[in-house]
Amino acid sequence: MRRRELIVDMSVAAIFWPGAAARAQQKALPVIGFLSSRSPEDSSAQMAGFRQGLAEMGHVEGENLAIEYRWAHGDYERLPALAADLVNKSVRVVATVGGEPPALAAKGATATIPIVFAMGSDPVQAGLVESYNRPGGNITGIDIVTDTIDAKRIGLLHDLVPQATAIGYLVNPAFSSAKAQRRP
Repeated sequence: MRRRELIVDMSVAAIFWPGAAARAQQKALPVIGFLSSRSPEDSSAQMAGFRQGLAEMGHVEGENLAIEYRWAHGDYERLPALAADLVNKSVRVVATVGGEPPALAAKGATATIPIVFAMGSDPVQAGLVESYNRPGGNITGIDIVTDTIDAKRIGLLHDLVPQATAIGYLVNPAFSSAKAQRRP
């Protein structure tokens, strides 16, 4: 009886051992850190675009890379801790969205991990980069210049609805560009 049990045990080990060895030898997927001042519910369209852009470059979440998401849900005070958490996870790059606050938090958390931002205000004025031509450091990104066109948007709205006597808009007063957005 012992011989039969030994043969069964060795057969089972032989069947499952190669798979276990292969799994043990698999390299960990590279990890992208994603830091946002917003919430996932507010960002579904942007997330679809982010994933599509990665896929177009041959990077598919769960297949050849992993993404660690951190969402501040509009609470900017949480961003430094969320950025530090991503740095502690040893991500290879941090992508920040939702304006200056997440990019500034990421910059404060690391001087070595690359940071990529997308924002609507001036990254030089915000202190993220030294200049447009030579950003320096570990941070780069795109400025979609929304701060500079806010007044044009209000003017266009006034042209479309000239009888309007008041125009209102919502802005988070804790957002670093809120003051610039309120300028006429």
